Amino acid sequence: MHQATPSILAAFVAYATTTPARACLIWEGRTTSYGELLSLAGDWAAAFTGMGVQRGDRVGLFLPSSPAFLGAYLGAQLCGAAVVLINTQYRQAELSHILADSAPRVVVTDEPGAALVAQAAESSQGAPATLRLPTGAPLPTTVHAGAGQSLLARLPDGLPQAGDLAILAYTSGTTGRAKGAMLTHGCLAANSAAVTTAWRWTASDRLLLTLPLFHIHGLGVGVHGTLLSGASLALWPRFEPDEVLQALASGASTLFFGVPTMYTRLIAAAQAAPQLARQAGQAVRLFVSGSAPLAPQTFAAFEQLFGQRILERYGMTETGMNLTNPYDGERRPGTVGMPFPGQEARVVDLQTRAPLPDGTIGEIQVRGPHVCAGYWRNPTATAEVFHPDGWFSTGDLGWRSADGYYTITGRARELIISGGYNIYPREVEETLLAHPGVAECAVFGLPDPEFGERVAAAIVPHDPATPPTAEELEAFCRERLAAYKRPRVVYHVASLPRNALGKVQKHELRAQLVV
Repeated sequence: MHQATPSILAAFVAYATTTPARACLIWEGRTTSYGELLSLAGDWAAAFTGMGVQRGDRVGLFLPSSPAFLGAYLGAQLCGAAVVLINTQYRQAELSHILADSAPRVVVTDEPGAALVAQAAESSQGAPATLRLPTGAPLPTTVHAGAGQSLLARLPDGLPQAGDLAILAYTSGTTGRAKGAMLTHGCLAANSAAVTTAWRWTASDRLLLTLPLFHIHGLGVGVHGTLLSGASLALWPRFEPDEVLQALASGASTLFFGVPTMYTRLIAAAQAAPQLARQAGQAVRLFVSGSAPLAPQTFAAFEQLFGQRILERYGMTETGMNLTNPYDGERRPGTVGMPFPGQEARVVDLQTRAPLPDGTIGEIQVRGPHVCAGYWRNPTATAEVFHPDGWFSTGDLGWRSADGYYTITGRARELIISGGYNIYPREVEETLLAHPGVAECAVFGLPDPEFGERVAAAIVPHDPATPPTAEELEAFCRERLAAYKRPRVVYHVASLPRNALGKVQKHELRAQLVV
């Protein structure tokens, strides 16, 4: 494990003050050193202090990925404030809820986001001050370079402690209003220490990161792991498969983290440029996938083209990373591996919470110093998932093999019960994806007057001109699934609704298809 530190911020400050010229951030061809990023963070901290931000306050970030995002993020924490991460895809109603719930003193946003923040603030009590960032600028026009030097001169005195709140990260809210997970400096540091140890992350590594920083995958895994290791980060504003493939093949980066949708598009790009794929596979030592299930077909296709086996892991907003396939050892497709160092996991019965034997599907629970402190101002929701013995209920279903590998089968709330039988959507989805005419699919339950629920499937065909018929899919599934698991209703769709991390939004899909 990496040496214990009370916070990612403390590790960053240590590198920035002892080795200030060390490369930290690469953005659009320009390299920013650790020392330069600390100076930028200090300027942001001076701006926040001038606006009345104090220790214990919240600062909202409604920004796309950029050096300014990182400067504002670190600057807010230098003030002792917690950062409220706000998805840039959110619209007025979602913003209004988060602003009202978190009550940030300041919200940092760009030109397009400023109008949305103003509209959302009208329906929130106590509208926050807004710092508007001009397009492409590292600082607002009201903040001057060098303004934070007096604050930085006092470091490391005054840095937040392990138990202080670092981030309010709002869940996706697919089953209700989004809840703010309280991530402390200590839990974030513990999680990054486990991740960097398990994945052999060192100062010589460079991560190519195209994931959004408003999400814990991009920020909590990508950025935090980089800063804890003293490594460097090539940050991109968005994922462009052809450009990413070329960049990976150049040999400049050693790590790449993505979601399954990214890997699907990388495979498509690689099929048109197989030589680049081989070069990328030789240059990058580790490809990691998470935030949604990685189809075994994607795993196999990537290995064939790149010569590397993707490492699939499992985590969530409230806990960071929980499970990982091994760096050294078998990376088993369709599984998310074993607990990270210093963490625990188990499978329990949904009703009794009693531990279940290997091979039995139940709810996955996790325990360790990486788990959040609860939900912001929501003791009822906190009590539903946090248990007195320290275990946290993830709401995900899965099972553990005899040799310790965990497999996720879906969300507990997505479980389909038909005629008394439990049906796990992922099993049906993986069967459908094996059909040559199916490019993507999502399986969900529909009300049924006789059986309670029946299985429905939304299919994105490989060839829209000749989609597989319901009869063809029925015949295909007949040889692979029990009768009660087979889709009774099939929808053909052009695409599946996904969130910013590529996770299929089944509640939106159901609303679109069922009238």
